[in-house]
Amino acid sequence: MKILVASHTYIVNLNCLKFRTLANLEPNLEVTIIVPKKWKPGGIQNQIIETRPSIEGNFRVIPISNFSQNNQGLLTFGTDIISVLKTFKPQIIQVEQGVKSLAYAQLITLNRLLGLKAKNLFFTWWNLPYKSKFPISWLESYNLKHTDGLIAGNQDAADILREHGYTNLAKVMPQLGVDESLFAPFDRLKLAEKLGIQSNDFVIGYVGRFVAEKGLVTLIKSVINLPSKSWKLVLLGRGELKEKIIIEAKKIGIENRILIIESVSHDQVPNYINLMNVLVLPSETTYQFKTLTAVGWKEQFGHVLIEAMACKIPVIGSDSGEIPHVIGDSGLIFPEGDFQALNKRLEQIMNSPQLAKDLAEKGYQRVLEKYTNKALAKQLLDFYKQLIN
Repeated sequence: MKILVASHTYIVNLNCLKFRTLANLEPNLEVTIIVPKKWKPGGIQNQIIETRPSIEGNFRVIPISNFSQNNQGLLTFGTDIISVLKTFKPQIIQVEQGVKSLAYAQLITLNRLLGLKAKNLFFTWWNLPYKSKFPISWLESYNLKHTDGLIAGNQDAADILREHGYTNLAKVMPQLGVDESLFAPFDRLKLAEKLGIQSNDFVIGYVGRFVAEKGLVTLIKSVINLPSKSWKLVLLGRGELKEKIIIEAKKIGIENRILIIESVSHDQVPNYINLMNVLVLPSETTYQFKTLTAVGWKEQFGHVLIEAMACKIPVIGSDSGEIPHVIGDSGLIFPEGDFQALNKRLEQIMNSPQLAKDLAEKGYQRVLEKYTNKALAKQLLDFYKQLIN
């Protein structure tokens, strides 16, 4: 089976692990990923990434000339993509730029013009209700009409596209898996000592952006009435809400119990997760439906949850977006924005070591079954076979 994937996501080598794994699942599999030759990542001023080709057995990454260097929807590829399609002759074409992307329409059209007869797929994270007007409505209609398979990063995304008329096969799974060789349980005594964390401290952790929609103020409020036993709150990340976090902590007198850690590389994140007794993702939905589109945000997945679960750290999450589906029965859920409910969930974990151990083991097994790169690659291959057959 020949699989061609197009997305700016895979200019980052780390993000290719799922497809690199897929290429090695069976001897007859070939995976080619096309990426834009030049791309400007969001939030990084004046930095243009120039991608390089790579070949590893049946797995290849091929940079293609591109129009638009920083807009996912407007990204399209140059004429050099035609020779790749003619030579490779894919049976699966998967574009990961969303349903309203020009790149997807471009690949659908080339698939037809070149007579490739490949199955057309796209991936989307978009989980807010919306309405489209012309010409975007026409583009979306064209793309959906010629779609054989949908891969949605969350259940809401799949449901919304059903409401927009999509009737073919759909699979709900995240775009990226967790690397279980990196995110794994291990002892971090030296790091704990360095940070002033004592062996009897109960460590509550958060990893992510410091922004309002991540529910950090709710998390701060939730620890006010925790049992008097020693505890610490470790916040790993950065963002505009940092000063407000410090102000809120001082207001309620817990500033000495909070550790804010910034600018940690991805490969160092497991070290800090393994310091924690529980990881909390208190995300809060902010969207409002206005005219033709939804303004705001709802948790699309919560990747840090599966990273913590892979480290055998029990997790607590709000009921925003996809979080309850990710956690399942392997953690605790509370109503978003309800700091008193979160307080009770934290007390459950603090007061019951056996509950914490059971949830940690359940989470670990859930990750191995559903969310490692190998698990996702197998799910993806099964979906491809279903489409082709």
